[in-house]
Amino acid sequence: MASNNPLHSALSFLNERRPAFCAMIHVLPLPGTPRYGGSLKAVIDAARREARTLADAGVDAIMIENMHDAPYVLRNVGPEITAGMTAVGCAVREEIGDMPLGVQVLAGANCEAIAVAQSCGANFIRAEGFVFAHVGDEGTHEACAAELLRYRRMVGAEDIAVLTDIKKKHSAHAITADVDLAETAHAAEFFGSDGLIVTGTATGRPAKPGDLKEVLGATHLPVAIGSGITPENAAEYRDAHLLIVGSWYKRDGYWENEIDPDRVARLVESIRKS
Repeated sequence: MASNNPLHSALSFLNERRPAFCAMIHVLPLPGTPRYGGSLKAVIDAARREARTLADAGVDAIMIENMHDAPYVLRNVGPEITAGMTAVGCAVREEIGDMPLGVQVLAGANCEAIAVAQSCGANFIRAEGFVFAHVGDEGTHEACAAELLRYRRMVGAEDIAVLTDIKKKHSAHAITADVDLAETAHAAEFFGSDGLIVTGTATGRPAKPGDLKEVLGATHLPVAIGSGITPENAAEYRDAHLLIVGSWYKRDGYWENEIDPDRVARLVESIRKS
């Protein structure tokens, strides 16, 4: 059964000396999406190249995410997306060996992320909409903890950790305005999350250091920062267990651009010193 153990075995790469650095691979547009380029092989090859660059730079973990599939379908992404992400995940796993690997399938396709992770040997997923409803730019995310953890149990994937966004970015939280961040953290822990993710308001925007402190004080679970990390502010989040980064180390710090190896190296160094 799902456990509220402070450290799921899949997250054993986290440590107390410094935050771990998880780098995002923003997978190129997948089949069926508006910007798909017509070649799944090209999508897979690009992900392989990014995985090798990131692994060689010394990041602690890698996560794949279908960020280029905008505009996103809410939950029911279609078998073509699940299949495409599985193909990418298997290629990245082959490229990086036993390095920790995560999966996120936008938007809110968390059961699909479990399926992809199980198929490609990934260690964890990033889940949206785990507890409390909120309104994202794709529509209303209903809480999915019960559905997700039952699915994980049904397919025998309990070795895959579930990291959950709370008060997530790109969303309005007016309908839960009377539920603060700490209470949201409590609820996610009670419902079986394996780790919590705190973000800023949008991709590339930093979380408030005070929000990290609030969540750390409200849970026994590992806590990640999920947006806005730079070499200049990494030290402000030294108490986090994990830093998930997908923008700053791209050329000009913009998520859609190619990875800049020099920026990756600089960020690795700053996080290790934090």
